[in-house]
Amino acid sequence: MSPQIMPSDAEVRANRADDGQASEEDARLRKDIRLLGRILGDTVRDQEGADVFDLVERIRQTSIRFHRDEDRLARRELETMLDSMSIAETVRIVRAFSYFSHLANIAEDHNNIRQMRSRRATSGAQRAGALAETLSHAEAAGITAAELRSFFKSALVSPVLTAHPTEVRRKSTMDREMEIAGLLDRRERVQLTLEEAEESDEQLRREVLTLWQTNLLRRTKLTVLDEVENGLEFYDYTFLREVPRLICALEDRLEAGNEAASELASFLRMGSWIGGDRDGNPFVTAEVMRGTLGLQSSRALQFYLEELHALGGELSIAAHLADVSEELRALAKRSPDTSPHRSGEPYRLAVSGIYARLTATAERLDVKVMRQPVAEAAPYLNVQELQADLDVLHRSLIANNARVIARGRLRLLRRAVDCFGFHLARLDIRQNSAVHECTVAELLDAAIPGMSYLSLSEEARVTLLAGELRSARPLTSSFVKYSEETLGELAVFHAAAEAHAKFGADVIPQCIISMCKGMSDMLEVALLLKEVGLINPSGRSAINIVPLFETIEDLQASSAIMDRMLALHDYRKLVDSRGAVQEVMLGYSDSNKDGGFVTSGWELYKAEIGLVEVFERHGVRLRLFHGRGGSVGRGGGPSYDAIIAQPGGAVNGQIRITEQGEIISSKYSNAEVGRNNLEILAAATLEASLLHPRQPAPKREYLIAMEWLSAHAFHAYRGLVYETEGFAEYFWASTVITEIATLNIGSRPASRKKTREIEDLRAIPWVFSWAQCRLMLPGWYGFGSAVEAWLAENPEQGMPFLKELYTEWPFFRTLLSNMDMVLAKSSIAIASRYAELVPDEALREKIFGRIRREWHLSIETLLDIMGQDRLLQGNPLLERSVRNRFPYLDPLNHVQVELLKEHRAQNPDEQVLRGIQITINGISAGLRNTG
Repeated sequence: MSPQIMPSDAEVRANRADDGQASEEDARLRKDIRLLGRILGDTVRDQEGADVFDLVERIRQTSIRFHRDEDRLARRELETMLDSMSIAETVRIVRAFSYFSHLANIAEDHNNIRQMRSRRATSGAQRAGALAETLSHAEAAGITAAELRSFFKSALVSPVLTAHPTEVRRKSTMDREMEIAGLLDRRERVQLTLEEAEESDEQLRREVLTLWQTNLLRRTKLTVLDEVENGLEFYDYTFLREVPRLICALEDRLEAGNEAASELASFLRMGSWIGGDRDGNPFVTAEVMRGTLGLQSSRALQFYLEELHALGGELSIAAHLADVSEELRALAKRSPDTSPHRSGEPYRLAVSGIYARLTATAERLDVKVMRQPVAEAAPYLNVQELQADLDVLHRSLIANNARVIARGRLRLLRRAVDCFGFHLARLDIRQNSAVHECTVAELLDAAIPGMSYLSLSEEARVTLLAGELRSARPLTSSFVKYSEETLGELAVFHAAAEAHAKFGADVIPQCIISMCKGMSDMLEVALLLKEVGLINPSGRSAINIVPLFETIEDLQASSAIMDRMLALHDYRKLVDSRGAVQEVMLGYSDSNKDGGFVTSGWELYKAEIGLVEVFERHGVRLRLFHGRGGSVGRGGGPSYDAIIAQPGGAVNGQIRITEQGEIISSKYSNAEVGRNNLEILAAATLEASLLHPRQPAPKREYLIAMEWLSAHAFHAYRGLVYETEGFAEYFWASTVITEIATLNIGSRPASRKKTREIEDLRAIPWVFSWAQCRLMLPGWYGFGSAVEAWLAENPEQGMPFLKELYTEWPFFRTLLSNMDMVLAKSSIAIASRYAELVPDEALREKIFGRIRREWHLSIETLLDIMGQDRLLQGNPLLERSVRNRFPYLDPLNHVQVELLKEHRAQNPDEQVLRGIQITINGISAGLRNTG
């Protein structure tokens, strides 16, 4: 019998004893996992030998016993087995378990696609988050198609890709995994002959073997432009085709037989930080930003040229068989294509002319494309000229009874050009407010004799900066020698101005200020933008100035800051010049690291309520930009639930959300899954804006209770993380934070400063490290203590009141639902092994004892409030997914602990560090949303 690295039938039955009969979909998932597990088992046995395979199985079985019962005997057996292995054996074992995590992910993603297709194929089967369901709700509420079209005219849904280093997979392994996914899909959808089925089996084995023999880890450090290239792959996988298809499908739904209806506005726009985010990343320079924009433009133009080439092949319409419009004849006549074979085919001639002009445009923009023109032609000066030519084709087809042809490739290409322009994605530029402050201080001190900007009060700075905004005098001088930092910042702003002139204003529409703490932080950026001509002294701005409020203190101050900014005449003129829309970014990651999960969520919610009130009073449209991470500890969780749980008025038709780390590949590497995720964002934005834009405010007693819970959770979290002596030492010793820095998974340093202080550590490696040791501490710590204290203080309301909060208040329900997910992935038994890495026994017992108590208390109170007997009881599909991963995930943790001991004992064998790095990869894959 073929070996298989997967649960036995008895294990599956035991795991499912409380689940009842497995659904057909679940059975199919298990069948796919069993197939891939069997092939991986064969591969391990063939490549590494039966002894290695048998050892994998023994470790897995013992790990199950330890996880289920925290069995001490099993723990000793595990330690004995792991201690007896050589380093080379250990690395082979780690690879086997890591690859199973990756293959299980492929099977799960395939099953999710299968379920989506099944729902769409079943008449009337709709689900929360589906655009069709939201449109049905809108129709039922009496909202007309015309009103929906009007809504989308000013709507904006913008996922923003970021390069945060939690995607540990290489593109090479992702490519192999996508091939395996494609083979599974074909087996599902195509009725294979016996010969084809055998060939499919061999192809699967070939891909798994290639995956086994492919490096899991990058051998070299990523550059920023490497990160840009990686991010651009998702445009090929998903965005370039699926964004236009989604909008066209929505347009069809709203058209409903009214062919004269105007085209739907392109409300879905892709954004990016990759190559523009300078906060803490010294490698993002002006030159890198230029390179980024060139790569983005190249990807867009290459796609358009490929589609035009295909379109030319399709539009073989002969002039003597079908009429064409006069403007189409004129366009064809201007084509430089002189081929006699196309002389009677005006559409092909017109497409050849467009193609020639677009290749000339690529040369004008200095971007590389793979295709050559048919002949020389004048370049397009802007994207509107390209759109106008494509519209000529469209109008001619429509006017001459060929609507069905116009609705094919041409329609999708026109929509793609409208969505992506010549720039592909809207690149944000971001920098820390402290850097802006130093740059402006240096410029002003040099320009104004006797000035000491840094010594001025906030009020004095605001007065000075507002005056400078009105002045036509430049601040910089060629006769002054500025610092390298100031020259670097000015170079980036000059590059942004050049990009606007080259690609159009949409190329860089936002300038984001990290750690924004006051009005002067925003005015300093305005002054720098004025210096390069993106703001003029009359009060017109070509770019949005976006404050990012990140810490608990800054979130609490955000409404007051924006109230004063919008009341400041010189700044309000800038906002009005941008259509009276002001974007505000809210930071989930740093607020969580600063105050804990409960307080972060609550302060974000309160900040939104305050901002909504301020903006309504000033008559300015608020657009919120949510800086959510992949993990719950950084604001992650289901996007639909998060948007719907926003307070009334906080969405208002426009929303931007970061897509970070490994979440990008899990959401967008498959076109069908990517389309579904984009649809969810659009549906949630529509529903939150139109169907309950003014949902009733939570009851006052709900707000009071939440304020109380937040204060006590904050106290518990800060008490542990920032006020417990030795906590930083415990963190660095009990997690893989040091070893994460050795992985070649990102261009940005892990800490803002070269210290071991928690305050200076970035939120991403902070959360990633806690996920690796299976504590997930940032996603729950403090909740149990807060609830326990509240129940003791409020016995008359008691648990029934908290259950009411969970049932009636979407915010509280989403908060607990996310906690439910993160605690289900945690393991206090595994975490106890990491705690043993702390050499100071007294410190270890003091801190881990507190963590263990809080973990048990948080689970107990969470289950009680949610009315569950076990974690994830209300989400059986996710529960099974998490539970079935533990037998392969836990061994990686156990081996990681042993390898950390070796590494920290200065074992010179380079395979020790390599083994640790592979375990980080495998654990990340098994947990999925870890950073």
